[in-house]
Amino acid sequence: MRERVLAIVSIIAQYVMGDGEPPSETDIVEELLAVGFEADEIDAAFTWMQNLAFRHPDRAPELAEIRAQRIFTPEERRSISGEARGLLIRLRTLGILDDEAQEEIIDRALEMADDEVSLKEMKAIAALTLFARSNDEWRREVDCFLDDDWSRLYH
Repeated sequence: MRERVLAIVSIIAQYVMGDGEPPSETDIVEELLAVGFEADEIDAAFTWMQNLAFRHPDRAPELAEIRAQRIFTPEERRSISGEARGLLIRLRTLGILDDEAQEEIIDRALEMADDEVSLKEMKAIAALTLFARSNDEWRREVDCFLDDDWSRLYH
């Protein structure tokens, strides 16, 4: 079920980050039901996103200098794939994540970890975390790493 909930979250994030007026929650739910998702999966996705959005509502992310490299614990290494950990390191190195955002993403990933968190799942968690912190400020960066277009971040 975790993969299906993350798929729903990804679909919702694409609607929200898309150009133009996003559809209403009702329209999104109806479309998700029409393509075969269950109501409890859709509810779980919206609940997860709502909890994420209200965790730090008045804080804006700040780009910070990297002063130290975070070391992943044995539990984190077991629960988060090497590619997913690499994504976090890359986002931190590029200044997209500060320490607080990185820890929040890792905590979210560990909360969901029945199996190893994949790169695709980590991208969704990272995108939603950044998006919840500021809808417009991080839109370009989120689009770049979801599309694996790292060159756009440098220009």
